Amino acid sequence: MGTRTRGFANNITSPSGVFDATDLNGVVPATNIANSSLTNVTEVSPSLGFSITSVASDPPAPSEGQMWYNTTSNTLKGYLNVASNSWAAGGNLNTARQHLAGAGTQTSALAFSGFATAPSTATEEYDGTSWTTVNSMNTARYSLGGCGTQTAALGFGGYSTTNLSSTEKWNGTSWTSNPTGLGTARYSIRGFGTQTAAIAAAGATYPPTVLYNLTESFNGTSWTSVNALNNTKAGGAAAGIQTAGLYFGGSGPVSPLTQTESWNGTSWTAVNTMNTARQSLAGAGTQTASLAFGGGPPTGLSSTELWDGTSWTSNPTGLATARQTLAGAGTQPAALAFGGSTGDGGLNNTEEWTGTALATRTITAS
Repeated sequence: MGTRTRGFANNITSPSGVFDATDLNGVVPATNIANSSLTNVTEVSPSLGFSITSVASDPPAPSEGQMWYNTTSNTLKGYLNVASNSWAAGGNLNTARQHLAGAGTQTSALAFSGFATAPSTATEEYDGTSWTTVNSMNTARYSLGGCGTQTAALGFGGYSTTNLSSTEKWNGTSWTSNPTGLGTARYSIRGFGTQTAAIAAAGATYPPTVLYNLTESFNGTSWTSVNALNNTKAGGAAAGIQTAGLYFGGSGPVSPLTQTESWNGTSWTAVNTMNTARQSLAGAGTQTASLAFGGGPPTGLSSTELWDGTSWTSNPTGLATARQTLAGAGTQPAALAFGGSTGDGGLNNTEEWTGTALATRTITAS
């Protein structure tokens, strides 16, 4: 254990009588301390190194791998993920495709539209094991934006033979065309939020190719232009809710991108970049706990990264099938990847991500 320099009990009894610990000077040898555990230690010896700080309360926004000693609870703590994060095979889509959209959770997901041999209207539901074909979208399209849940999803924008602004709502049974669409028709658009409170960001039009930094907010009835992204881009990934979102990766004037931008409900702020530049990727999660996976170019990536609200960390293992132009759903601890392409034609592969979100953990002997 080393030496202990504080926390002497008052009224230590000795053969010569009673005296106060404040009268002592110097260091009591560790051999004279009966309890050599960390219980009730009130100060960590400098011999443990300068990387572990003593604090009265846990840091509000620690970084992965950071460790500290909490002097209030007398415990050694760290911000880390002790789980072995990994991807495992799930049930295949009935319609192989790429450039599709997704919504929902790992065990209750929705896949819609995309490109098979042509722009598609196909919609499928996932129950955590297999996909079931349900009623189709009204407008065939690909490279669209999507968000929401399996029973209340939103699909918007995309491309068919032209750039689209049309918006459709899914009620768990069928799609209904919303009377008003996006203010600016575009494809490679990304979104997050719910069917009644959504954000649509970035995108492009063709021909000619024009990249946008536009952001639009949906209130369940109509779209309204709000503050734009800091950079023009398309084909990234997004996660979050209408008032707290994240946009990461994509293609821009120089592609692919590592850029990450955080949305606070009013404006975008550039934050720490991804470790691997990528476009046509997928994502899942929230503004403070996101997952990024896949992407390209040229033929697809398998690499996976975790966002902890401050920075991205590369996971040791990636997707079993490297791919781009795929879709995602779910959360950082439980995500879903489906569809996509390895460079030629669509895929029906589905993979399920299992992990544990980064959290503050007490360090114990076990």
